[in-house]
Amino acid sequence: MKSPTTSIAFDRPARETAADSFAMWVFIGSEAMLFGAILLVFMFARLSYGDAFAGAAKHLSLPLGTANTVVLITSSFAMALAHMYTAARRWRAAGWALAATALLGVVFLAIKATEYAREFGEGLAPVLGAPFIYKGPDPVHAEFFFGLYFAMTSLHALHLICGVIVIGGILALWPRTIEASRFRRVQAIGLYWHFVDIVWVFLFPVLYLINR
Repeated sequence: MKSPTTSIAFDRPARETAADSFAMWVFIGSEAMLFGAILLVFMFARLSYGDAFAGAAKHLSLPLGTANTVVLITSSFAMALAHMYTAARRWRAAGWALAATALLGVVFLAIKATEYAREFGEGLAPVLGAPFIYKGPDPVHAEFFFGLYFAMTSLHALHLICGVIVIGGILALWPRTIEASRFRRVQAIGLYWHFVDIVWVFLFPVLYLINR
């Protein structure tokens, strides 16, 4: 039996799936340019103020950053399982894999919030009018480092929050969603989630490891 399409603009589910994927790739490309521009600014600044950036980076929590990397990579594995189970029409397992993905995303955000609280407490967060207290050398450029750090990691966290919300919406509508739409939605959110994970894979070494 032919699977129905969600939109009357498509005569076949395969074409609707291809359109969804293409739209998501266009969106991911635009977001990649956004993160790429910020990373480019950071790398140029790193070349110009290397000593200040190196000293400032050592105040970041490597254990928390590493833990978050492990959590996010695990969430990508859970998302891959969700896609695999959806392709095999194992809907209950796919739902649980999506829930695990969202839960790991929440864990990542909780760890990041803990790290932010630590940095605010130490006076290393030059955002929202908070005082910046830095006892190391070249505090002006150290403040620039932390400004870029908060810009990049908070933007990444915002994307992750959006991903968690979308997964929650997919799960809430899961019982009332036709099979073809389930597959398309999991495929689309999977592409987005893996993109967010890849962004962190770039941010982690640039912020936490280069100067260790």
